[in-house]
Amino acid sequence: QVQLVESGGGLVQAGGSLRLSCAASGSIFSINDMGWYRQAPGKQRELVAVISSVGRTHYADSVKGRFTISRDNAKNTVFLQMNSLKPEDTAVYYCKQEIAEIATMLVFKDYWGQGTQVTVSS
Repeated sequence: QVQLVESGGGLVQAGGSLRLSCAASGSIFSINDMGWYRQAPGKQRELVAVISSVGRTHYADSVKGRFTISRDNAKNTVFLQMNSLKPEDTAVYYCKQEIAEIATMLVFKDYWGQGTQVTVSS
């Protein structure tokens, strides 16, 4: 079994910063991509940023230059540093990790965190 636990959301004023964390635990054999998604009220879930197992990153145009994704492979954790936050960044943020469990070795599945609320006031 694998679990993802997110932390770091909250309320911040426009222009402020927050750092999200997402740690995976359980019977983990290997992890490929790690990513962050967000869903605002009434909108579809969208990709924010993703980082590969070798550190290659990709960002949504709306967050380029403001958000930074990183990972700590030893701790099975992905981070999202969010700077210069805007009210339109308000959403529930979800992490996703592509994980192969020990029992299944090279069969990778998507695991999601429980979501953390980020609210940016104007």
